Amino acid sequence: MSQHVFASVEEVLHRLADFFVEKATQAVAARGRFSVALSGGSSPKKLYELLTSPAYRERVPWAQTYFFFGDERNVPPTDAQSNYLMAKTALLAPLNIADSHVFAVNTLLPPAEAAHAYTQTINSFFGGKTAQFDLILLGLGDNSHTASLFPHTPVLHATTADVKAVFVAEVDAYRITLTAPLINQARAVAFLVFGADKAAAVRRVLLGERNIEEYPAQLIAPAAGAADWFIDESAAKELER
Repeated sequence: MSQHVFASVEEVLHRLADFFVEKATQAVAARGRFSVALSGGSSPKKLYELLTSPAYRERVPWAQTYFFFGDERNVPPTDAQSNYLMAKTALLAPLNIADSHVFAVNTLLPPAEAAHAYTQTINSFFGGKTAQFDLILLGLGDNSHTASLFPHTPVLHATTADVKAVFVAEVDAYRITLTAPLINQARAVAFLVFGADKAAAVRRVLLGERNIEEYPAQLIAPAAGAADWFIDESAAKELER
């Protein structure tokens, strides 16, 4: 894996935005479209807002970009906790992205049905070929989870490249998530991690003994190459120990 450590959160966000532009441009040049799976949570919101700014909005081929979600909370799309709603507010609506280019999880279905339907949506988009996203954006929880791959959940042992529903006891709720095998098929995977509260998790995932039950983000090892970690110095401070 490749670690990119920067002094400030602002620099982390700009470098990841540059990476996003690069992957989008390459994908459109090679295949005529760019498929990206977005991350939820508070950290990526800053990235999405940056991508809509004058510095970046004209540098991405948005008309050829198709948006998916790495995971989703089992809430209606109008709920404040919805990853889709956050991305719509911060990124999709400001850029006037067409609805036909946005593939949200149908959380009005029961979790297992929503996961199955999303698997079918993804497979249909890729035309029955290997579902290989051009870029998957990921975050890291302070408990070392990524997407909705939480510690000690059955989905950690999934062997199929698809979407699963998982009940997460620590948040007392269902989540719908891409499995690690599906994430690992991506052409590029980028982690966005900043803040001192993430330092211990960064160390455990990157330097700790392999223990996927405790540190699920260790599952992410893209077949196409290294995952790129975009980290600020606060989050990386324990890597030198």
